[in-house]
Amino acid sequence: MIDTSLGAVVPVLVVAAGAPFVVGLTRTLKARLVGRRGANPWQPYRDLRKLLGKEPVVSATTSWIFRLTPYLLAATMLVAALVIPVVTSRPVLGFAGNAILLMGLFLLGTFFLALAGLDAGSAFGGMGSSREVAVAALAEPTVIVAIFALALRADTIDLGLVVERLGREPSLALNPAHLLAFAAFFIVMLAETGRLPVDNPATHLELTMIHEAMVLEYSGRYLALVEWASAMKLFLFMTLLANLFVPWGVPSTAAPGALALGIAVLAVKLVVLSTALALLETAVAKLRLFRVPELLAGSFALALLSVMAVFLVR
Repeated sequence: MIDTSLGAVVPVLVVAAGAPFVVGLTRTLKARLVGRRGANPWQPYRDLRKLLGKEPVVSATTSWIFRLTPYLLAATMLVAALVIPVVTSRPVLGFAGNAILLMGLFLLGTFFLALAGLDAGSAFGGMGSSREVAVAALAEPTVIVAIFALALRADTIDLGLVVERLGREPSLALNPAHLLAFAAFFIVMLAETGRLPVDNPATHLELTMIHEAMVLEYSGRYLALVEWASAMKLFLFMTLLANLFVPWGVPSTAAPGALALGIAVLAVKLVVLSTALALLETAVAKLRLFRVPELLAGSFALALLSVMAVFLVR
């Protein structure tokens, strides 16, 4: 009973508390790489605390969708933390832990955020919503195909069992086709979380905004929840990259010692991925909007090649 309770509480706490730090660490590393001092990695926590203390200003043209969306976004990310193998390979909702459910949770948040962008009636919100839906329509199939490529090698669609199987047999994870799926998933992560070169989270220019355009009308605690949910989405995608494609060190039990080991291993993996993300965003510029579909089509081709490689090798 204690292990079950820990297995349910610890992943949610890790995702909820660790997500702002991942965002802050990435910003700090980017600043250092370009020769600036930058804010420390704890700055997102201060920003969230300040926003939570402010009174939200809501347009008179909005409906209940605008007010519900921030809470729904945070709730879907917290539920996803119980589906994804975060600190153990057997999450509480592991019995339903497949890519279809996970993408359904992410799409639910994207759908309501797009509605909220339209609900305010601003031109920027409608522009950002249309762009976000277009990107999601191109990115979500790639996620499913990339995870399907791993599932074919592990002979299961359960995310936790995929981690366990690949962890026991390193030859499956060291396959070149595995790297194709990793590259496809990494590109989709950039698109789904609004990172460069698909979107730029550090600007509000009209020609570059996708995610930021949808949340321009939010303020106060509503904006805090939206930003927190966005950070958790980045954390969850990076966790999927870390544990699905580099599955070593993920414990299979929820004992206190095993959970501590899982948290430590996950922290090391996330630091490496955050450094890689900071290096990439420092080295590349944002793509023109009409070039984004080409990038996502290339990621889908990589995922499809990974699937085909499974059958060709057999």
